[in-house]
Amino acid sequence: MSVHSYTRRDFLKAVGLGTVGVTLSGCAGGMRQILGGKKRPNIILIMADDMGYSDIGCYGGEVDTPNIDSLAANGIRFTQFYNTARCCPTRASLLTGLYPHQASIGHMTVENAEANEEGREQHYDYGYPGYRGSLNRNCVTIAEALKPAGYHTIMSGKWHVGTFEGMWPVDRGFDEYFGVIRGACNFWNPEPKRLLLHNRERIKPWDGFYTTDAFTDYAIKFISKASRADDNPFFCYLAYNAPHWPLHAWPEDIAKYRGKYRKGWDAIRKERYERMIRMGLVKAEWDMSDRDAPAWEDIGEERKDELDFRMAIYAAMIDRMDQNIGRLVKTLKDLGELDNTLILFFVDNGACAEDEGEDFEDVYGGGPGWQLGTKKGYFLTYGRAWANASNTPYRFYKHWSHEGGIASPLIAHWPEGIKDHGAFRHEPAHLIDLMPTCLELAEAEYPKHYKGHAILPKEGVSLLPAFDDKSLNREAIYFEHEGNRAVRMGKWKLVAEHAEPWRLYDMEADRTEMHDVSGDHRQLRAKMIGMYDSWARRCGVLPWPVRRKSGFEPPERDYPKTWEDLRV
Repeated sequence: MSVHSYTRRDFLKAVGLGTVGVTLSGCAGGMRQILGGKKRPNIILIMADDMGYSDIGCYGGEVDTPNIDSLAANGIRFTQFYNTARCCPTRASLLTGLYPHQASIGHMTVENAEANEEGREQHYDYGYPGYRGSLNRNCVTIAEALKPAGYHTIMSGKWHVGTFEGMWPVDRGFDEYFGVIRGACNFWNPEPKRLLLHNRERIKPWDGFYTTDAFTDYAIKFISKASRADDNPFFCYLAYNAPHWPLHAWPEDIAKYRGKYRKGWDAIRKERYERMIRMGLVKAEWDMSDRDAPAWEDIGEERKDELDFRMAIYAAMIDRMDQNIGRLVKTLKDLGELDNTLILFFVDNGACAEDEGEDFEDVYGGGPGWQLGTKKGYFLTYGRAWANASNTPYRFYKHWSHEGGIASPLIAHWPEGIKDHGAFRHEPAHLIDLMPTCLELAEAEYPKHYKGHAILPKEGVSLLPAFDDKSLNREAIYFEHEGNRAVRMGKWKLVAEHAEPWRLYDMEADRTEMHDVSGDHRQLRAKMIGMYDSWARRCGVLPWPVRRKSGFEPPERDYPKTWEDLRV
């Protein structure tokens, strides 16, 4: 166990490939295998955090994202890709190819009282198989599946699927890791208990630290080492924490957007909706969802200025992420790796309308206005009204199973494997499909047993047929988080809020979920309710709210030592 306090000079040396050593595993002799007469591709998964469906340029937004847009222009865009509506469950699902409850993260990750502000002892370990709060051992991560096939496995960014020692990326198949183990953090100075790590080494943030930049620096370093080590391909998972709260961005990035949102959310929503129609992302016959905020014209000038500031910071966070993706792509090009690298870009959930309570009533954003543009603040947010704009034209937000909570951009860029540049794919797909896609590309086996544990069968299907504009031939996709639930089957979607009745929508005619057609399709509705109930039983989904199992006490766990603890 160690702690390292970097100076800026130390860090620049490290990312310059000079000082900090990187140990990457690989099979001796190169193990270069062939996929259609070519070397197996590198795979990079890039995930944004709490970003709305229409924020980036190539999905209708006004935020300047030229590097992401370039990936889309030279690749394909999925219009109906889905996540699980929340940070931890999404990470569990994408890593394992299972629904989150099957991986034991049916709600959130477990933390003990020392780490938890409310003092609740390991409050997300409910004692039920689907709700233990960390990845279980009846699943494997993509890294664990690809490593035996000779892939270098590297990760940089937000982990958030296991807090305690033995649950970290290096315990789940990754050769190298840099990032924050827990969830939200200060972008400039992650609190020690958020556990900023290089592998197991505790890292004290250095002068000039900013998470988005640092995560990219290390991804570039790890990829560069892997590329130069041998002929084996690499798998990289780059999990940004932007633009999740707190609202923190570089001043020069904020300045680019300050004043651009004074026009208000009504104008922004209208502009995005019309742009998305012109682009072919949405249909003109789909009604835009209702505005979930006061009319902009009814807001006072002082409040408008603060709201513009909040949205400008949010946009600047996305802009900075795009700049860093550009740096990563340039590195791949310089290394000669870009053409045979599959890059997938997506988001963990829809835009965030969270407040400090549980009623989602914080329309204008959380945290005091004086913290905006500083390095202060934790729950510093842009509010429900701007989240409503970020999710244009869809309903609801992160946490919900309506489109505003689960619809994500998905961009696939792979010059040697995808030739239909700039095209859309309208086939519904889900995070559970990433594992099968990676396995097929890597020519890797999905294990039935791993390190003495029986492994659940994977749930998803490979996306490779969709790359060629072919059907994925699946029956249905399922969703549940905090009692919000849904089934997507073909053009039909059955969806319900917690404690509310099921509603049925025809997604070809009404993807914005404005017109319930349950009354016209009672038998179909009943069939899909039965399908959901069977899935929920099979996957360990419990009625919400889930309470700790009677008589269950979580195992005693010591909170990991932080860099502050190890300093003395």
